[in-house]
Amino acid sequence: MIRRWAVYVAGSYPPLTSVLFAWAWAFGVTGLFAAVQPHSPPWRPGLGTLDAAVTLTVLLLMFRAADDVRDLEYDRRHNPRRPLASGAVSVRDLLVLCAVGSVLVLALNAGDPVAMAVIAGQLAYCAVVLAVYHWLHWPSGDKLLLSLAVSYPAPLLLHVYLYVRYLDTTALTPDRHGVLAVAIVVSASLHLELAKKITRRRQPGERSYVDVFGLPGTIGIALATPLLSTALLIAGARTTPALVPLAVLPLLLPALAGWQFWRKRKPRWSPIVPGLYLLSAFTGYFLLSLSY
Repeated sequence: MIRRWAVYVAGSYPPLTSVLFAWAWAFGVTGLFAAVQPHSPPWRPGLGTLDAAVTLTVLLLMFRAADDVRDLEYDRRHNPRRPLASGAVSVRDLLVLCAVGSVLVLALNAGDPVAMAVIAGQLAYCAVVLAVYHWLHWPSGDKLLLSLAVSYPAPLLLHVYLYVRYLDTTALTPDRHGVLAVAIVVSASLHLELAKKITRRRQPGERSYVDVFGLPGTIGIALATPLLSTALLIAGARTTPALVPLAVLPLLLPALAGWQFWRKRKPRWSPIVPGLYLLSAFTGYFLLSLSY
């Protein structure tokens, strides 16, 4: 089974890029909490941040496995080379992987009961969503907005988890600045969710938000979300004018992708740029936090 897990990770969760993204998420968003908190003591990453980064790495692998199980029939039609769709691994293999990962992340956070409770709630929610889909086939993956609404609490709880770890290391209490930080990163991450599915010509049965909002509407929302995120960051961060470029520079990536798609009449939005934008935004959050 370990060999099959390795095949799955190589095909669905490429280690280098996936670990880089998870660690940037953990370090960047934790730094964001410090950057928008006016009463935060000087924050620097430590062992708690390292634990959080490892936790996110494992959780994101589990979410990827759960999504693949839920989207198996869709992937058999549109992504037949993925390990689960191709038969290189089985559903049972991925369920065992999730069970082992659950034990690991709970053990990693055993020293912080609140963080452990957040993770336990997150795991329970994911298990319920997967069970409901297995037994009732609800929600249908073709209903993109409903499916997004049902699945989004899982990544949202990742931000709550990072906030809990941040509060534990700084001895602060929850306040509205934490909500602002979550709103900033959620707005930024919505760009990735929307932009990666933008296409002029859908394949038969392909899922795209273009079906929901139309092509101009989807592009408009996909470009508005990073603008909103940046505006909230500039308004809420403890920053000086000299540091504003750290918040603004990531916007160049969606702007460039949008120009290439619209003016050059490309059939699809760049599949790489939305992820690079989010990675650069996380990096900006982290660098802002180090400036205090």
